[in-house]
Amino acid sequence: MEGPDLRKKRSKIAYWQRVFSAYLGKRNSHLTFWHGTPQVNENASLKELGEYYMTFSYKAEYPGPFDNHGIPLLDYHGKVGLQYNPIAIAQYALAHYNRFVKTGDQKHLRTFLKQCEWLLRNLEPNSKGIYVWNHYFDWEYREVLKAPWYSALAQGQGISTLVRAHALTGRKDYIEGARRAFEAFRHEIEEGGVKYTDNKGYVWLEEAIVDPPTHILNGFIWALWGVYDYYLATGDEYALDLFWNCVETLKDNLYRYDCGFWSLYELSGTRLKMIASPFYHKLHIVQLKVMYKLTEESIFKEFAERWENYQRNRFYRWLSLMYKIVFKLLYY
Repeated sequence: MEGPDLRKKRSKIAYWQRVFSAYLGKRNSHLTFWHGTPQVNENASLKELGEYYMTFSYKAEYPGPFDNHGIPLLDYHGKVGLQYNPIAIAQYALAHYNRFVKTGDQKHLRTFLKQCEWLLRNLEPNSKGIYVWNHYFDWEYREVLKAPWYSALAQGQGISTLVRAHALTGRKDYIEGARRAFEAFRHEIEEGGVKYTDNKGYVWLEEAIVDPPTHILNGFIWALWGVYDYYLATGDEYALDLFWNCVETLKDNLYRYDCGFWSLYELSGTRLKMIASPFYHKLHIVQLKVMYKLTEESIFKEFAERWENYQRNRFYRWLSLMYKIVFKLLYY
């Protein structure tokens, strides 16, 4: 019977085999879907439901694979293999929603609504009775997220998708699905939700449900847009209060995500901080620009500009890459 050290070693080997296969292999991987160029959608409406806040243009061009119903599958390679990912499905839906609003092309509407049907079918209660979108594969986030696991990010983007489907079609099951999914934002993590209130009273929305919480920045912000969209769709005052409480959390804690030459991915408290990859650094900049548009809070613009300046600095780009490699070798 193998001990914990041997299991950890085997897990680490499997992780690096999968990563090298995904980055260097010839066939498409999950990175094909995730790693395009993030862009602010300048046509997005800020006071009513309209085009989503990011363009997701490259996601609409995802080449697959797909299942027989046109739902995207992501190939994680290794033991994880082909999987449905509710976050990817919501983003694929929103990409085609943006295309439909721009062009009026019915094929984009059909693709959008197919994803919405999947989201409705796969919203299910967790062990606490809160309806969530589960991921049915283990995922290495330093400690392994064991299947089934759920996320504030999936909840937020699923809601952003379903409320737009309701606005387009008037179908009550879409807004009912959004209402069920939003319950996760009314509950703390220990109650089966995705919300965490720290000892200073700051409210966080957690992409990864781990203890202690790690406050992943991109997931927090994307989840927050789902909260805002739910308010736009329903007028729910709790959603509006939650949105502004989380805005205060971001405003007061953004400095913690700045390491002096790059942005951090999260705030887990490891001795070596988890720096963002080049893709996630770009994503943070785009997200902060959207936050400035939504709130008119100047701090978001200031940090977006500061992080853009980091990105333009060749030495900082090199330093961040070396730092990221060392972090991965030490903690994954």
